[in-house]
Amino acid sequence: MKRSTTLWLRSIPFAVLLTFGGMAVAQDTYQIPPQVMANLVNNPGTPGVSFTRDGKSMILLQRSESPTIEDLAQEELRLAGVRFNPANHSPSRSGYTTGMIIKDIATGAEKQVMGVPANAKITSMTWTTDGNTMAFLNMTDTGNEVWLFDLQSATVEKLTDAVVSNVYGPGISWMPDDKTLMVSLIANKGPRPAKPRAPSGPIVQENLGDVNAVRTFQDMLQNPYDEQLFEHFFTTQPAFVSMDGKITTFAPPAIYANINVSPDGKYMLSTVVNKPYSYLIGVGGFDRTVNIHDGQGKFLRTFTDLPSSEKTPTGRGATSAGKRSINWRGDASSTLVWVEALDGGDPRVSVPHRDEVFRLDARITDQPRSFAKLELRFGGIMWGRNDLALMNESWAESRVTRTWVVNPAKPTEQRILMERSTQDAYNNPGSPRMTRNSMGNMVLHFTPDGNGIYMSGQGASPQGNRPFLDEMNLATGESKRLWQSQPPFYETMSQMVDEKPDKLIISRESTDLQPNYYIIDVLTGNLTQITDFSHPTPEFVNVSKEFIKYKRTDGIDMTGTLYLPEGYNKEKDGPLPMLMWAYPREFRSADEAGQVTGSPYQFTRVSPNSALPYVLAGYAVLDNASMPIVGTDEIEPNDVFVEQLVLNAEAAVNEMVNMGVADRERIAVGGHSYGAFMTAHLLAHTDLFRAGIARSGAYNRSLTPFGFQSEPRTYWDNTEMYVTMSPFTYANKIKEPILMIHGTADNNSGTFPIQSERMYAALKGHGATARLVMLPEESHGYAAKESILHMMWETVTWLDKYVKNAPPRDPELRRIPTTESGGE
Repeated sequence: MKRSTTLWLRSIPFAVLLTFGGMAVAQDTYQIPPQVMANLVNNPGTPGVSFTRDGKSMILLQRSESPTIEDLAQEELRLAGVRFNPANHSPSRSGYTTGMIIKDIATGAEKQVMGVPANAKITSMTWTTDGNTMAFLNMTDTGNEVWLFDLQSATVEKLTDAVVSNVYGPGISWMPDDKTLMVSLIANKGPRPAKPRAPSGPIVQENLGDVNAVRTFQDMLQNPYDEQLFEHFFTTQPAFVSMDGKITTFAPPAIYANINVSPDGKYMLSTVVNKPYSYLIGVGGFDRTVNIHDGQGKFLRTFTDLPSSEKTPTGRGATSAGKRSINWRGDASSTLVWVEALDGGDPRVSVPHRDEVFRLDARITDQPRSFAKLELRFGGIMWGRNDLALMNESWAESRVTRTWVVNPAKPTEQRILMERSTQDAYNNPGSPRMTRNSMGNMVLHFTPDGNGIYMSGQGASPQGNRPFLDEMNLATGESKRLWQSQPPFYETMSQMVDEKPDKLIISRESTDLQPNYYIIDVLTGNLTQITDFSHPTPEFVNVSKEFIKYKRTDGIDMTGTLYLPEGYNKEKDGPLPMLMWAYPREFRSADEAGQVTGSPYQFTRVSPNSALPYVLAGYAVLDNASMPIVGTDEIEPNDVFVEQLVLNAEAAVNEMVNMGVADRERIAVGGHSYGAFMTAHLLAHTDLFRAGIARSGAYNRSLTPFGFQSEPRTYWDNTEMYVTMSPFTYANKIKEPILMIHGTADNNSGTFPIQSERMYAALKGHGATARLVMLPEESHGYAAKESILHMMWETVTWLDKYVKNAPPRDPELRRIPTTESGGE
């Protein structure tokens, strides 16, 4: 491995190498890592899979390649939390399908779908209720065309020109008759508003005593001109499209957040965005009006007005006041159901019931009737039939979740079916399987006798995840296991064959067997292979993978996945340089924090954005190392964040050293987002690591003053905690080299690019060894091929210089003895 590393380093221009020593030198070209790592970006991907409604065929979806930096550099508008391409009224950073193949599940025969346009960019695929026809949008340079795919003939045909907007709102959907499509037409086809040559005045925001505590968000409206652009591009014209391509408009042009049609097609529910527009939150939280229309789109009446989410209280379990979660009941003709907070949406208010569910039946002019009152916060209803539905409620503070059996015909008949902690993975009974009813809506999948439902889940256990399918008796709550993934394979259920549990379509994989689809006979265990996808990353065929378990000094169980280079022999080759990659997570109990996640039998899925590529450069990689932060009923997790972070890191490092696979003096730590935040803390508070890799992180919590992650308190509630939780506070204590990478167009809440820029300035001001790499046009995750390749090059170069080939450290300068906390 050392020989190949030396060879590729020699191929880099000498001027570029100079950027790692002394004063920083501007670098204006993208670099490429070793070819074996670059292959991970260029390898063809595995097709996506979509099953037809009848379960007899599967559609293999050929996916688009990673975009280039030239693609990302095309004009992009960022308004009200939405990023889009103004030239074609489409999302600017989404993937798409380029072609389709129909595969017969019984015979394995494949048919290429004919008539797909050249350079197709297929999005928004939606099936008719009978599953015979799919409508989709084809993204062009000027807009989105509507196309139809006929399953029987395996052909597609164009229905409209590029007249559809896909920026925001309803998009495309089938009407209940399966013969008409509802679409959002581009309403403003003329040129966009001209930008003023000079501002007409100052930008003013005003608050008159209201408490509007809002977390920090990206891409918000900033001035009156942004508002003009917002109205120009977000305004759409609702229309019907018949199967002969005829377009009929209905309802006035407006900024529609959604248009939902009742199951019987007799009514529509539209949500329209209103002024004034907020400069603090995205369009999803703007003032809105919900209107009721008839089935042809004629306005009948206003149902309710929804206030801006700026007015939503803060804290875990907070929600908006007034009506919310407004939708049609899925198993009835035209019944509206919604929720209203009985505590004003404020979790600090003490009330016997938090939420009340209401319903409004068929004629729409009836008076609303109460459906249920809930002690906790409403979590959704899964409709089944007129006498049975399942309703969820939960409370964020206590992590309690309940599922109720309710009788829609007699709402007073309610009983608890299940109650558990949301963080107790081992006792998670799974989620109900849903099926499509005659009206095309998803409803509970009942057993043939109607007395039970099917439940599927991950099957978390001390031995790892083992996905399952159960039959649950709704009267007793007891479950009977029908099928479960068996070692040494990891299997997940996709769907039943013919809507029965005796034969299932599953995806099957193992540590050395790439995922493919099979039909399994549940009674006999016989398998019939459906697909034969090739190994997506042949470079990893012989990489060693081991699911490991270890303990923290306070007894909490920890896990991680250890990857070792091809051909590595511990006795012969000795300890390796290591990269530890992690992401902190919060828990309320030690038992739940120690529960095993993942599976030792899963196939190695290698993302170029992950830590795994560095195994190919000769590093041991401990991926997904446990980083639990455990609080109690009295102590918030963030009050003990740093102390527990150190305990976690010590446990992982000591385990790797004791296993003999890692050299204690050559270990790096890294992470993305909250993992970058973790990395900076560990470099500041320990001497466990020789270097750090911090990508797209947040380092100064005063820049996220109204909360971050699951922290409910504000900066002013607990200033000391916010200061302690900020690695920026300890920039003067970071002595180990740190590589910081950030996208210049990061859109994630709290990780504004200024976070990395200010942290780098603080590090530089204290003489740290630090490098800041800002990737042009990139968001919170990196998408362009050039960016990903360069990120890999930056990382492996940093690791080679400051970890693999680092000189020994002076033990007198270490802050944490190597024998502390259960060391050697």
